[in-house]
Amino acid sequence: MVWYVGVDVGSVATKGVVVRDGDINCYHLVPSGFHYGDAANRLLRELLEKADVSLDDVDGIVTTGSGAGNAGFKSRQVSEILCCVRGIQAILPTVRTIISVGGQSSQAIRIGEYGRMADFVISEKCAAGSARFLQVIANVLRINLADIGPLSLKSSSPITFSTGCAVFGETEAITRVAEGFSVEDILAGVHESLANKLSSLAAKVGLEGDCAICGGGGLDVGLVKSLEEKLGRTLLVPDRPQHVTALGAAVLAQDRK
Repeated sequence: MVWYVGVDVGSVATKGVVVRDGDINCYHLVPSGFHYGDAANRLLRELLEKADVSLDDVDGIVTTGSGAGNAGFKSRQVSEILCCVRGIQAILPTVRTIISVGGQSSQAIRIGEYGRMADFVISEKCAAGSARFLQVIANVLRINLADIGPLSLKSSSPITFSTGCAVFGETEAITRVAEGFSVEDILAGVHESLANKLSSLAAKVGLEGDCAICGGGGLDVGLVKSLEEKLGRTLLVPDRPQHVTALGAAVLAQDRK
C-alpha cells in the first residue's frame, strides 16, 4: 500500500493527515511549542503510529505552515494558501470563498475557475486579526479556550472594543472585568471585533458562491455566528476545520504522484 502525508506546522499547533487513494485514513495534532522541528518530528512519528503505517510505505510528504522549514524529515514545501484551497476542495467542492483563521494570521481566499486560486489577502501582523486574540482574552478571563464560543452565545449585550490592537484589547478586557461587565458580554465583544476584521478581509477578495471557515477559529461557534451576522450568509464549517490545510498538503502530495 502507498500512503501520502500532509503536515501543517502552525504557530500554535502542528497538524497531520494521512491519505490513500484520496481517502482520509488518520488525523493527528500536537502543540507546536517553541521548537517547530521537534513538533514536526513528533507529529510525523505519532501520526504514522496512529495510522499503523511505516515511513517506508509513505510515497510523499508535503509540509506547510509557518514552521515548515524546520521539519527534520524529507518533504516538499507548499504554501499554506494553496494547501488550504486544496483541502477545502477535497471536502467541500462547492466552496468559492474561504476564511481561514489561524493562530498567527488569518486569510481570505477566493477560488476561481477550475478550482484555481483567484485572489487572496492576509491579515496584518497583529494578533487582533487572528485566533491568537481569542487565546489572549481567554488567559485574561481565566477560562478554557474551548469554552469561549458557548459562553459568548449567552451574551445579552456584547461590549464594543474601541481598539483594533491585541495588546490594548487585553488591557480593555481587564478594565471591563473591573467595571463589572459579564464574561459572556466581553467574549461576545471580542468575537464582534474579530469578525469585523475577518469580514473586511473577505470583502477585499469578494464573496462568491459558498463560503467556508477553517483553521482553529472554525472551532469557535461564537466566532462563526458573529462572522455569519457580519457577512449576512451561512458559513460552511468542516468537521475538522483545524486540519483542512494539512489535508490539502496530503492531497497535493498524492496529486503530484
